[in-house]
Amino acid sequence: MVIGNGLLVSAQVAQFKKIVGEQFVLSDEESLNKYAHDETENLHYLPEVVIKPRTAEEISAVMKICNRYKIPVTPRGAGTGLSGGALPHLGGVLISTERMNSILEIDEKNGHVTTEPGVITEVLQNAVKEKNLFYPPDPSSRGSCFIGGNIAENSGGPKAVKYGVVKDYVLNLEVVLASGEIIWTGASVLKNSTGYNLTQLMVGSEGTLGIVTKIVLKLIPLPKYDLLMLVPFNSLEKASEAVGAVFRAGYIPSALELVEIEALQISRRFVDNTVVPLTDDMEAHLIIEVDGNYPDILMQEMEAIATLMGEYGAGEILFADNAQQKEALWKLRRRIAEAVKLSGYTIEEDTVVPRAALPALIRGVKALGKQFDFHAVCYGHAGDGNLHIRIKKEGVQGSLQDPEMVKGLRALFRLVHELGGTISGEHGIGLIQKEYMDIVFNDTQLQLMRDIKKVFDPNNILNSGKIFDAQ
Repeated sequence: MVIGNGLLVSAQVAQFKKIVGEQFVLSDEESLNKYAHDETENLHYLPEVVIKPRTAEEISAVMKICNRYKIPVTPRGAGTGLSGGALPHLGGVLISTERMNSILEIDEKNGHVTTEPGVITEVLQNAVKEKNLFYPPDPSSRGSCFIGGNIAENSGGPKAVKYGVVKDYVLNLEVVLASGEIIWTGASVLKNSTGYNLTQLMVGSEGTLGIVTKIVLKLIPLPKYDLLMLVPFNSLEKASEAVGAVFRAGYIPSALELVEIEALQISRRFVDNTVVPLTDDMEAHLIIEVDGNYPDILMQEMEAIATLMGEYGAGEILFADNAQQKEALWKLRRRIAEAVKLSGYTIEEDTVVPRAALPALIRGVKALGKQFDFHAVCYGHAGDGNLHIRIKKEGVQGSLQDPEMVKGLRALFRLVHELGGTISGEHGIGLIQKEYMDIVFNDTQLQLMRDIKKVFDPNNILNSGKIFDAQ
């Protein structure tokens, strides 16, 4: 019997059930719909079957069948992605890692943690925090996203400005290849110049080269103290100019976020949070955090940064006096993406430019909005030049549905490239950005990527059609 759109037959599904257990192979309408979407715009693609393995060996057995019969396979974590990387747009098999959710070892002596991919990022952070250890990458969805998805997208978050992104903490990976073979990509050591760096090749590859089943991460000592302040500006451009001034003055904050006032207002209504005083003359806020082990030094840094902000026209600065205020401010920031999406800003771009180019990027975004008849709000990790641009266009829910929107996005990405930046800082390419890859890569570069894909996945079954169209 043929299943779904004909890529699977009942005998293959029976084999899957034998491998992982009948209750972990789903093909009912409700289950398929649950896994047909993520947080990317309004895209919806049904898989033919959802498989929930528990071990690398089970994934290996499933992949061997899929590779033999050239069945498309989509790996999936928590489904919090924003580029369509975990959407089964070709049907076939969707492999969910949600049952692979154990922290296997926290090695305090060496400062490592070994984890399965289905562990929620914040759960992992809290577990190592109990040992006075720190895993810094903290995407806004850290309370729901999986660490495996963070590996796939090379996620970042607010603390990337000081501590780096996911790739800076991955030491070693266990991976199931498209053929079903299980490999480790490297060694669980801090230095390794032995051959090609397969570990870093996997990070950010969006599940197109293999399925990550175990992860070894570097940990660092947990900072004892942090201070947080909110800095208002009546000019969005002045706020963006002030970002670079902090670093030129010799300070490295643990977070430096820019939020346009409209995004902040929407988020404040969404979370019913009045911790931030807002006035009509404000255009943007900077959220600035410093951390370390010596509170007196941190206070001196904050006072110096506050004085510097005054030189760029900052208004009255709000210092978070206690842990509750800090949590309230961060909650407001972390819920912005969800809030503005529900308010109609359904298209999100994840651009990144050199810090000094932020003012030019913001000016360009506003000009393009007028030219192509869309409204945009900006927020993001200004300290590392990563600006999230949320777009609302009347009658358009997604970036794939409107020719004028596509023209506007091409103009935006050309501007980003001209400013020395690139089209994704932490969300990945997936389905929705792949048609813009020619802006930042030439034919030779893209062909090299396709050739790498072919070496790892000759039958082109593993998350095919993500990042670029395979040839």
